[in-house]
Amino acid sequence: MSDWRSRTAVPLVSATLGVALLAGCGVLPGGTGGSTGPVVVMTWAPEGTSATNMPGMPAMAKAFAKYVNAKGGIGGRQLKVITCNEHNTSTGATSCAQRAVDEGVVAVIGSYSQYGTAFTPTLESESIPYLGGYGITQDEFESPLSYPVNGGLTTLMAGNGQQLAGKCAKVSLVRPDTAAGDLFARFLDTGLQGAGRTDAVDLRAKEDSTDYNQIAKQAIGANKADDCVSAALGDKTATFFDAFRRTTTYDPLTGKDEGPKPLIASVLGSVQQSTLDSTGGANSPLEGAYVTGWYPPASDPAWATMRQAITKYAFGNNDIDVDDPGVQTTWIAYTAFAEVVDEMGKDAPITATTVKQALDKAHAISTGGLTPALGWREEDALSIINQPRMVNSSVTYQKVEKGKLVAVRKGFVSMRKTLESAPNS
Repeated sequence: MSDWRSRTAVPLVSATLGVALLAGCGVLPGGTGGSTGPVVVMTWAPEGTSATNMPGMPAMAKAFAKYVNAKGGIGGRQLKVITCNEHNTSTGATSCAQRAVDEGVVAVIGSYSQYGTAFTPTLESESIPYLGGYGITQDEFESPLSYPVNGGLTTLMAGNGQQLAGKCAKVSLVRPDTAAGDLFARFLDTGLQGAGRTDAVDLRAKEDSTDYNQIAKQAIGANKADDCVSAALGDKTATFFDAFRRTTTYDPLTGKDEGPKPLIASVLGSVQQSTLDSTGGANSPLEGAYVTGWYPPASDPAWATMRQAITKYAFGNNDIDVDDPGVQTTWIAYTAFAEVVDEMGKDAPITATTVKQALDKAHAISTGGLTPALGWREEDALSIINQPRMVNSSVTYQKVEKGKLVAVRKGFVSMRKTLESAPNS
C-alpha cells in the first residue's frame, strides 16, 4: 500500500459518470525529473459554454491536490495541478494540449473533451499520458498514451441498451447530432442486439437546442406503455424530459389527450442526483427513469473519502457536485495516479516518459470499490474492436425512485461479452 494511503484515516476511493479533464504530472523546470520538485499535472474541461460544461472536474483536481499535499504529497513530492478551460471547441482542446506541453506536465488527468482528434496528436508527440479522461471520444480508447478508468460512453450506452432490452418492445434514443452522438446510437443498438432486440429509433437533436417539443412528439410515437425513450443529452436531458412529460397525444378511443406512456431512461452524466433535486425531486420529470452508470450510486459508502476531502478542502465550492460522474471520474483518476507514482519510489525521476512506463506496468490498482481493480498492461486490455485501450467494461444499473438514484442490483455488470461480440461497423 502506498505511503499517502497509509496516512489516510479511511481508505482513499475514486469518483464517478458526466465533465472536466485533469492533465499531466510535472517535474522540475527543464523536465529533468528531480526528486524534490512538484509533480505537475493538468486537468481540462469546458466551462461557461452553451453546451456541456464540466467545471467540477478541474475544481475536483485542485481539491485533490490540497487533500494529498496535506498528507505529504505523492512519491514524497507535492502535487501541482494546472487547469485549462477547453471551451467545448476543437481550438480550445488543441490550446489546452499545447499548454500542457509548454507547462511540462507529466500527465493529463481526469479531463473532459469531445475533441480527441484535436488534443491527442499534441500529447502523443510529447509522450504525455492521458489518464482517466471522461470517455467520450474514440481516441481515448485507441491512443497508446491513453489510460481510461471507465468504459466510456460506449459501455454506458451498450449497458443502457441491455438494461432496457427486457422492458421495452421498442426503444427511441434522443441524442446530440454530433460525432460522439453517433457512437451513442451505435452502442445502444449493440446492447439491444446482444439481448435479442431490434435497433433503436435514432432521434438527433441539435447540441445547443432549447426547444424539444417536436422531438418529444417523435419519441412518444404511438404512445405505447411497453415502449421506452432513452435520452443522452448531457445538461439538456432534463429539459428534454420536461418537454416530454408536457407532451400530450390524442387517443381516438377515448377522445382525450393523454400524457406519455413510454418508460424513460438515460445514462449517468446526463442524469445525476443534482439533476433530480433541481427538477423537483420525487416530482421530477425523470421520476421512474432507468439509468446506467459507471460507478456505484452516490449514496454508496465507497464515496465517503471523496466526500470528506471535498468538505475539508473545497467547502463552499459550488462547482463540485459529489454526484457528478465527471467529478467522480476525476477523483478516481487522481487516486490511481497517486498510487502509481508512489509505487515508483521517492527517488525515481518523475517525467512524462517515466509515468507512462509506470502506467504501462500498473496492475490491480484499487479504487476502493468504485471500479473493479484497474491496470493497463497489454494483458489487461479487452478484445473489443476499435477499443484497444479499454480495460474496464463494467456498468451499474440504477433507477430513479422517490427522487433518488438507487441501485437496481448490487455490484457491477460486465459488458465485455456484449462489446467483444459487436460487429465492426
